[in-house]
Amino acid sequence: MNDDTIGLSRRKMLVGLGAVGVASAGAGLGTTAYFNDTETFEDNTLTAGELDLFVHVDYSEDQGSYAQYSTPSGTFIDGNVVGGGDGEPLSIQVSDLKPGDSGEGEFCFSVVDNPAYMWMCGELTANDENGQTEPETDADETGGDPGEGAGEIAEAMQVTVSYCTDDGEGGNVVGDEIVSGSLAEVMLALQAGVPLSGDGDADAPLADRPAFEGVTEPFVDDAPNTAAQCVCVEWEIPVEVGNEIQTDSVAFDFEFYAVQARHNDGTHNPCVDETVVTAYDNDWKGQTLGNPTEGNVYTSVSFGQNQTVLSFAFDDDGDGVDFLDTGDYPSTNLPVAVDADADGTHDWQVIWQPNAAFPDDPFGYQPNTGGSYGPAQSLPAGFGAAKFGNTIVVSVPRSEISSTFRVLAYGSTGGEGPIAKVNADPAVGPDFYDSSDAIEFSE
Repeated sequence: MNDDTIGLSRRKMLVGLGAVGVASAGAGLGTTAYFNDTETFEDNTLTAGELDLFVHVDYSEDQGSYAQYSTPSGTFIDGNVVGGGDGEPLSIQVSDLKPGDSGEGEFCFSVVDNPAYMWMCGELTANDENGQTEPETDADETGGDPGEGAGEIAEAMQVTVSYCTDDGEGGNVVGDEIVSGSLAEVMLALQAGVPLSGDGDADAPLADRPAFEGVTEPFVDDAPNTAAQCVCVEWEIPVEVGNEIQTDSVAFDFEFYAVQARHNDGTHNPCVDETVVTAYDNDWKGQTLGNPTEGNVYTSVSFGQNQTVLSFAFDDDGDGVDFLDTGDYPSTNLPVAVDADADGTHDWQVIWQPNAAFPDDPFGYQPNTGGSYGPAQSLPAGFGAAKFGNTIVVSVPRSEISSTFRVLAYGSTGGEGPIAKVNADPAVGPDFYDSSDAIEFSE
């Protein structure tokens, strides 16, 4: 409130209160006591809670007559260390990999002792050729030895990540699929961060999805005390794969994160380095939209060892209309322009546009050649792009992008619905050549 509205400045009010105080003291002469009462709250303490994640692991692999392997019963990870004591993170190594080999792992969670939002993260750290045998040379059209990062196992291995629950008999019941594809594709999704839902619903929205309930202790009578929902990972080298994988090797990491649910909505992604949130625009240039919807796009960047990953997660409002659903918007598309060295001009763009007959359908690549973009081309060697549910992910080799770069994206529904514009000033139209209004990311 403005003091002038009652005709008293702060100084005048203090003087006035002082005068009243003197009068009260005078009026109190001759009384025996003031009325009073006291209530005391003693021995108060404030104790911080805890959030400690235990991951219980049951992993096995089948290499036929060559080898069978399972993690010891009761294996768990606490603080990245197996068993919670002195030691190393859990490391599983498979040698002499052949077509037909497979493996599966079940990961269950004890979140002590507060509910938490869970994320699954990861990174493909190596995919190497390791030279070529004579049979591989005949089967591998890349010729010679393309070297580090040019192996074929990451594309050949098929991986499925799903929700699962314990069947009470030593096995599990597999539920909704979370992400699947080649190892390269799945690790691309994990580097961008995959949110997990506490009720095992793969279609749960990002914001305010069901959290994983906390438990008071990770073990009860030496048995794991876990949330009902677990995550199962299955992999195999299909028998159709041939000599192209001879001598090749891959290495990858994945991690699970628990983020407190209290005072959060679950949108914070711990797998990435930076995130920018942009609201859908249903009033672009005063258009009257036939099919509006609300939502946000979460644009994130993850700087990995070998690749930088850009992800665009579209979080819709649950009204049944989804930005990336071609059933709702047949013309929906997302061009992503990148100024790879932040010099003021976009260098290339990757476009997601279903039914556009792109070389890597539904993705195409266009280099900026003197201020214009030619016809869409296949993604350059080392680039990757994929759509997982409501998330579009683009990976770029570290050698092709600087530690500081700029991104502009312009999601369009073809005029039927909103615009999802990712740039520094959403009120400004997109400029696919000049990057001065693009969003800058730095490692």
